[in-house]
Amino acid sequence: MKKIEASLKDLHKIVAYLKETVPDNAIVFLSGDLAAGKTTLTQAIAKDKGIVGEVTSPTFSLQQCYEGSDGENLYHYDLYRLEHEEFMQMGLFEEFEKSGWHMVEWGSDALKGFLESVGYNVVTIEIEPCENGRIYTIES
Repeated sequence: MKKIEASLKDLHKIVAYLKETVPDNAIVFLSGDLAAGKTTLTQAIAKDKGIVGEVTSPTFSLQQCYEGSDGENLYHYDLYRLEHEEFMQMGLFEEFEKSGWHMVEWGSDALKGFLESVGYNVVTIEIEPCENGRIYTIES
């Protein structure tokens, strides 16, 4: 487990650490209260991957897919109020087979446990506000 404190202008430090430690194909659970910075971190990762255009929370579409200039894909999910069973019934589970990083906001503990049990690389990032920005607790 690694804790990193960063302000918005220092998000590149978080992204650099993730690039060093997170496998090319991984599911990253982003955890934190509303407005903690989950989408903001995903935007910083997208920018680093050379993704142009707006990166927004997929609140109503559940998933956004982006292709980076380096050919690497980035997937962004917002599973707010979506139960594990609903996720599986919708067929979204198969999306995790695609190569790239899968950024999951509001993922349930049941989904995380299932993904770990079937062998996926799962990383959790807990984001907590602090005086000078955010504390990112990264666990893989």
